Amino acid sequence: MYIFSSAVRLLSCGLPLALCLTIYLYLYPVFHGCVFPPKDASYITGWSQALGTHWNPSSSSTSGDSDRVPFRLLVLADPQLEGDSSLPPPENALLAKLTRHWVSITQKQDEPLYPLLADTARQIWLKDLPEAFQTLRKQLDLFGNDYYLGHIYRTLHWWSRPTHVTVLGDLIGSQWVTDEEFEWRGWRYWNRVFSNGHRAEDQITISHDPKQQTTVSMSDPRWATKIINIAGNHDVGYAGDISHARINRFEKMFGTANWDVRLEYKQDNISEPSAGPLPSLHLIVLNSLVLDGPAMVKDIQTQTYDYLNGLISHRLRPVEDRTSFTLLLTHLPLHKQAGICVDAPHFDYWGNDDGGDNYGPRSLKEQNHLSEYASRQGTLEAVFGMSGNLHAPSRGTGRRGVILNGHDHEGCDTWHFVPNGTVWPVPDSDKDKGDDAQKTQWQVSRWHTANLTEAHTGVREITLRSMMGDYGGNAGLFSAWFDFEKGEWDFDICMCGLNVKIWWAVHVVDLVCLVLIIGTLISYAISTKPQEQKKSERLTVDKVSVEKASPSPS
Repeated sequence: MYIFSSAVRLLSCGLPLALCLTIYLYLYPVFHGCVFPPKDASYITGWSQALGTHWNPSSSSTSGDSDRVPFRLLVLADPQLEGDSSLPPPENALLAKLTRHWVSITQKQDEPLYPLLADTARQIWLKDLPEAFQTLRKQLDLFGNDYYLGHIYRTLHWWSRPTHVTVLGDLIGSQWVTDEEFEWRGWRYWNRVFSNGHRAEDQITISHDPKQQTTVSMSDPRWATKIINIAGNHDVGYAGDISHARINRFEKMFGTANWDVRLEYKQDNISEPSAGPLPSLHLIVLNSLVLDGPAMVKDIQTQTYDYLNGLISHRLRPVEDRTSFTLLLTHLPLHKQAGICVDAPHFDYWGNDDGGDNYGPRSLKEQNHLSEYASRQGTLEAVFGMSGNLHAPSRGTGRRGVILNGHDHEGCDTWHFVPNGTVWPVPDSDKDKGDDAQKTQWQVSRWHTANLTEAHTGVREITLRSMMGDYGGNAGLFSAWFDFEKGEWDFDICMCGLNVKIWWAVHVVDLVCLVLIIGTLISYAISTKPQEQKKSERLTVDKVSVEKASPSPS
């Protein structure tokens, strides 16, 4: 009875706490105000629109709600699923060690048994058991981490109702894993983390004609569960260790490394469509890991540059077309000088030895950013068409768009721009200063300190903070919409996080309460059984007494 009363007292405090914490955990986007930024930049508007989709589920469709932004991208980065590389090999498991100890004891029959047993017991107690405990803890951590990451995705997906989802590379934690381990981590990715998602189909992402543009409707609801996966260095490697085998297994499991699609936006409430092109968002997935070199496999690098050339020559809209918005999704951040973001420029190369199928001699081993050339000439000027040349189409202002990437786990938000004072041809009064060989001069600043009036043109680069628990379980909610009054696209983004310690704490508290509930029921059943037995015996005695007291019939 004492155990029962103690459990009841604990539950009276623990159960309300567990209930409140669980409600918070499964509604954390609501409490944190995580919504897709609306067109009017009002938090109240965004929150009411998100809430409205749950009161009226049909309004979550872009075709059914003209007030919501038509393109809502849930952005995640660097989940880095770990596996056997973070665990000891099978031969160092506790059972294997105990087996070896037993074999060792049986083979040393000539030695005194007691010291041998004492030494073995000491080794098991001080070394083997602690290591086994750490292995068990790590296995539990890996299991829980999968569902922690999955909780972030599922909860945000349920609450915010995105139209599209992307993961910006480093889906797994190492490119060096075996094919079997890669398959296992891929299974965990699709069955635990993104359990209702699937990769974009090959008929969308693979094109055999570079002149052919794949165009789909922005309001197609099937895109809400397609996960747009970007190749990261931990998935396929850097240029110096990317191989056909690593690329092939990535594309088989997660989707094509280089592809693009144009998402057309049509408002249903416009009765008379305009004669010009429909507003559209050009979504580009780029494997930037082979833009720099030297590369181990030259033809993989060539294929990526061929893809870029086909994109630039045939599928990018003219820079004068303001109805098109360019969204570049990639893994490596663009070049920027040290001090702007946490990661500074860094390149490292393999030695002069032959790494076989693992890496090439003197090839690129590691990089924090793209090189200055690949960033500016290969991306900003080639893909976005930006330059300081006033005689270029659209005076060099280029295409409107944004760059989303990962890799730097801390995240960063920057503005790449061409200063007004570096454009050419120079005015007549400044001709004596020369034209500096008419080369576009790029600068970078933090977005929150950027002065847009000082820029001739520029593009925003958002490096998303990792969704790993060590970085606060971060996710980005990216909105893009076409402003029909201005005749061009606009966008905004907000961040949302979930502390991994809270996730674990809530589940531990829930588990403790569950154990207490079960214990209380068992204790109650045990304590009431003797009382029922005594009551039954008392009734039996009373019945016998009544029978004895009653007169017998004559």
